[in-house]
Amino acid sequence: MTRKGILFVISGPSGVGKGTIREAALRKINGVQLSISATTRKPRTGEVDGRDYFFLDASSFKQLIDRDLLLEWAQVYNNFYGTPRQFVDQNINQGKDVLLEIDIQGALQVKKKMPEGIFIFIAPPSLEELACRLITRGKDTAESIEVRLAACKWEMEQIKHYDYRVLNQDLDTAVDTVSSIIIAERCKIKNLNMGCDMIDSSFNQGFNGSGE
Repeated sequence: MTRKGILFVISGPSGVGKGTIREAALRKINGVQLSISATTRKPRTGEVDGRDYFFLDASSFKQLIDRDLLLEWAQVYNNFYGTPRQFVDQNINQGKDVLLEIDIQGALQVKKKMPEGIFIFIAPPSLEELACRLITRGKDTAESIEVRLAACKWEMEQIKHYDYRVLNQDLDTAVDTVSSIIIAERCKIKNLNMGCDMIDSSFNQGFNGSGE
């Protein structure tokens, strides 16, 4: 019995800890392929094409947009970022699960293209706690934090488009919850490739082995 690959999408407000949860979940569960994004920015030291990103020139990236070959994309300052559909489809067709960690706007784009995916919303315990995390991590200016918190109200309202909500109050608990979601989805009948012959065979084997 084979299983269809599943696209898992993790997203949530900036600073909620979705990247940390993603890394921990990948260490905890085998057989999950991290989605690789395409970008027009130059590689940084140590980055490898096809492992960290698919590094493209602007012309190639725009061709992907024009041909509708991206699940989502956005322009950040002077560079483009996006999720190539071919990479995701290839892995899913091979029975591999794919994990995509992305912001909420990107996740909503993906949902329009692949509504069959499993969408997991990582939620903060409170707006105050989220502000504290943004300040503590030291990556954002005061102005940037204000903008992110202002956007958080709209982001939290988008939870209605997701399949699961995971509260990141305790990191270990949040990672365990995300891992449990992945395991449960893998067990759903709809994600198993079960032909009629296979169902009959499985049924008969179970019946004949029951002490008839």
